[in-house]
Amino acid sequence: MNRLVHGEDGRDWVVRAQMEWRAPATADDFEHDVAGSYGPGIAMIAVTALLAIVLIMWTPADVMIPSWVPLALLLIALFFPLRWILRRPWTVVAETEGDLAGDRPSERWVGTIRGMFTVRGEVSKITKTIQKHSLPDFDGPLHPVE
Repeated sequence: MNRLVHGEDGRDWVVRAQMEWRAPATADDFEHDVAGSYGPGIAMIAVTALLAIVLIMWTPADVMIPSWVPLALLLIALFFPLRWILRRPWTVVAETEGDLAGDRPSERWVGTIRGMFTVRGEVSKITKTIQKHSLPDFDGPLHPVE
């Protein structure tokens, strides 16, 4: 997602957001980032699939399953993967090359926002703040980077 924004002071800003497939490592959550591997998740998926197959195989032939039951089971099975995808962190960058006269220097602001729908709203707020004040909001999710 890229947006070109014209600031009040005449500078052109580029605001872009990119989904991160891995959570960025920070010093605050270093202890939690020491997790092993994907092994436990894969094992749980295999056990769940095995139990589902056993349930289907042991169902008597004369049992009538309502059509909404498989749909409900599918929604339950997809809940956590969909939640994982929708809550991925996004890196948002707002940067400018400065103005032609050289009065205003180039700037780069970077921040992380969690959630696909949240990032759309935050990018809209950032673009409106740049249009109005020529800078992203200091109280917002973006922080200046040298």
